[in-house]
Amino acid sequence: MNTETCGAVLRGVEKHYPGFDLGPVDLAVPAGSIVGLVGENGAGKTTLLKLLTGVNPADAGEITLEGGSPADAASRCELGVVFEDAYFSESLTAKQIGKSLAGIFGRRWDGKEYQRLLAQFGLDSAKPVKTYSRGMRMKLSLATALAHHPRMLVLDEATSGLDPVVRGAILDLLLDFIQDETRSILISSHITSDLEQVADSIAYLHHGKLLFHEDKDVLLAEYGILRCSRSHLDTLPADCRISTRQTEFGCETLVKDRAKVARLLPGAVLDPAGIDDIMRFYSGRDTQ
Repeated sequence: MNTETCGAVLRGVEKHYPGFDLGPVDLAVPAGSIVGLVGENGAGKTTLLKLLTGVNPADAGEITLEGGSPADAASRCELGVVFEDAYFSESLTAKQIGKSLAGIFGRRWDGKEYQRLLAQFGLDSAKPVKTYSRGMRMKLSLATALAHHPRMLVLDEATSGLDPVVRGAILDLLLDFIQDETRSILISSHITSDLEQVADSIAYLHHGKLLFHEDKDVLLAEYGILRCSRSHLDTLPADCRISTRQTEFGCETLVKDRAKVARLLPGAVLDPAGIDDIMRFYSGRDTQ
């Protein structure tokens, strides 16, 4: 991957807390793409996003952000950031929030674009945030993240807990944003079906370690769920078998190179694997 065209690059990044270690992580977020970050609760997704956005410093490694560093104010200004439940004071209105952010971003802040986004999202700028639903608050966060025309969006569970209609509107917004191929998005989500719709690649973080970062279409085409007997399973090359669960009916195995497995075991049941399936089996390797 050509890191020169990346919105962000992490090389050997580490962060250590009592009882938890993140990294070392190597991850690139290419310009013109959406990278979906997945992992179980406590895997380190939010920690990684906070390192990338400069909220917290890394203990080791290097982070390049839009040609600079997360410590550089100019680089951070190229970010539009939405963290889960990181809402504004409930007593403020969207209009008041816009005025406050105009003072922070200065000439970068586009008041007309902010008003356009509020109207697009159906948000009343005169009403206080405390009257907004969760979906409306998330839309407000997105409006504030986009109104200074960032080159990169960093979103932490931006669609979590929202109804399908609101989620669909947000996903459409992300796809529209990325039409400019100088822009990029890093989005963490537990709703893997959303990532299957919009992400170009999937990065899987597990217990603080990045297990893989692969093209989404290749990922979904390569992996499969094989159901067969143990004797048939043992005939497969080891590099095809990721993780196996024994059931009362035989073996259920996450396999890689689905086409090859289908050729070697033509009579076996072999279904496509979704992102949820891949995560479930990879995490199960720890107990095997």
